[in-house]
Amino acid sequence: MPGSMHVSEVGSDGASQWDAFVAAHPSSSVYHAWQWREIMTREFGCQVYYLAARDAPGVWRGVLPLVRLKSMLFGDFLVSLPFFNDGGLLSDGPEADGALLGAAIGLAERLGVSHVELREQQPRAGWPVRTDKVAMLLDLAPTPDEQWTALGSKLRAQIKRPEREGATTRFGGAELVPDFYRVFAQNMRDLGTPVYAQSLFRSIAERLPSTARLAVVYLQGQPVAAGFTLRHGDRLEIPWASSLREFNRVGVNMQLYWSVLKDAIESGVRQFDFGRSSVDAGTYKFKSQWGARPQQLYWHYWLAPGQAMPGLSPANPKFALVISLWKRLPLWAANTIGPKIVRNLP
Repeated sequence: MPGSMHVSEVGSDGASQWDAFVAAHPSSSVYHAWQWREIMTREFGCQVYYLAARDAPGVWRGVLPLVRLKSMLFGDFLVSLPFFNDGGLLSDGPEADGALLGAAIGLAERLGVSHVELREQQPRAGWPVRTDKVAMLLDLAPTPDEQWTALGSKLRAQIKRPEREGATTRFGGAELVPDFYRVFAQNMRDLGTPVYAQSLFRSIAERLPSTARLAVVYLQGQPVAAGFTLRHGDRLEIPWASSLREFNRVGVNMQLYWSVLKDAIESGVRQFDFGRSSVDAGTYKFKSQWGARPQQLYWHYWLAPGQAMPGLSPANPKFALVISLWKRLPLWAANTIGPKIVRNLP
């Protein structure tokens, strides 16, 4: 009946019920898991508001994780979920959906934030939306041999080169975080991007041991390429991957991706997510050569009166200034300052 839906904030005593609802929902992602609530508070110091909609008998009908960011660059706002591609509202029908949206807007008004941002995979009617980003998805073949054949001769030749040079790949969990971070931090500095703290990756690997898996490529005993993957059902995403520029001529980045794809297929993964890209950007073309196809991402907004859509494009002068300065920093300085800045970049 109308008005029978109740929305409330979920505390730690509701963690198991939250995860049960997420696990059963067909549109859920790895970022809907309860453990991200703890990661957001511990690693980023964020205020979090995890909302659940329940019907009159108390049955869970929807969830919405919201994180408050107070950014020096972009203001004070709520986002679901910052730093990642997904984590928006999940519900089993229009009534729960509307109740959660209403609760989110009410929370935003009480907090006095500028906007609410929902990062979702489906369009939402009536909300302003950004559509400049896509996820790059690859449906995997049943066996590594079939996937290898599908790559084509040029790509196979690029993958074989680092093997001839003696490069090897190792898979693991939290024990590989230092080697992963050594590569990741240097690459981020070279790109002009502030880096996350190493503790973030250790926390994810330790809190989500059945979800997180790391891959590191070594050449002459040195880590030269690395990736951090997250699994949800039969889908695997690689949100973070890097290689050292001086070794790219050998193709260590190609070995990294092929090793991860092969391991994923052998683990029963059916779809691989290369992460988000802007259409026709360099990363978009790199991922396309593996056979990945774009899936539109929808970032929806509720805006407080008088507020405009936030300017989160890299073309924004605020980003351009940070990038130009960051590339000049020594690595130790970038690793020290970066974690304090990156929490302002949703």
